[in-house]
Amino acid sequence: MPTHAPPPGATDPLDLHGVIPPTITAFHDDETVNEAATAAHAEFVVEHGAHAVFPLGTNGEFPLLSAGERERVVEAVVDAVGDEVPVIAGVGAPGTRETVRHAERAVAAGADGLVVVTPFYFPLAAEAAVDHYRRIADAVDRPVYVYHIPPLTGNHLSTDAMADIADIDGVAGLKDTSGDVPWLGQVLADNPDLTVLAGHNALLYAGLELGCSGVVSSVSNAFPELVVELYEAFDDGDAARAQALQETVRDVVNAFDRGPYMAGVKTALAERDVGFDPGPLRDPLRTMDDAETAAFVEELASIGLL
Repeated sequence: MPTHAPPPGATDPLDLHGVIPPTITAFHDDETVNEAATAAHAEFVVEHGAHAVFPLGTNGEFPLLSAGERERVVEAVVDAVGDEVPVIAGVGAPGTRETVRHAERAVAAGADGLVVVTPFYFPLAAEAAVDHYRRIADAVDRPVYVYHIPPLTGNHLSTDAMADIADIDGVAGLKDTSGDVPWLGQVLADNPDLTVLAGHNALLYAGLELGCSGVVSSVSNAFPELVVELYEAFDDGDAARAQALQETVRDVVNAFDRGPYMAGVKTALAERDVGFDPGPLRDPLRTMDDAETAAFVEELASIGLL
């Protein structure tokens, strides 16, 4: 358990803390799911110090997978690392009924906890958001973690709505990728028993300073040792070292952002000697072309990571 880093929420049965990579879904060249490589990636991040894993988040390309594919991904990850670290599976969907079905399948596949992104596409009233999370928590016997990422969902939870959701039996935590520091600070102040995870790469150090017990970082998919070192430096009380590592994370994100959306993680993994092939992104997402890859590799090499 943490020494100087904030502890998880008192009502979180999984005691989530530390570094929790949002693991990839690996594909074969024909874009079918490569379950062995998906499992190998989970093993890779755990071997490099991850404290838990989060399959079927944004980096897991969950909106592009069928229900059956999602279930097989969770099974593969649980079989690979479920005896070592908690597996919290993404189960989000635009509708409540569909989300409940995904949640039930993830539980059957062995997930320890469920990450539920706010419903997307349709605008969401606060009362509807609260009811959505209540119905999911009532349907399954697993801790539920809210996933707040308004830039992608189009729905921003008010701090009052988040407090109402936090009061639901079975809701154990929040992963916040809003980038809204005042909002995050208010939620932490209002809900002291909630496990809160910082999900924005630029705010890993800031999130820990505010009171987040852990971080969910796409950079930790490709360079888990970097983000684990940041967390451990913070936990050791070495703020200067943690801040310096945050700057390195920022440099990695800048390199990622110069390529197509989401291509950075799989390209970096393909360039590392990780022992598995992450494969392509699933259409309509695209990977880097040869020129983009060469520039990307050169930039990461200049940081000292490749």
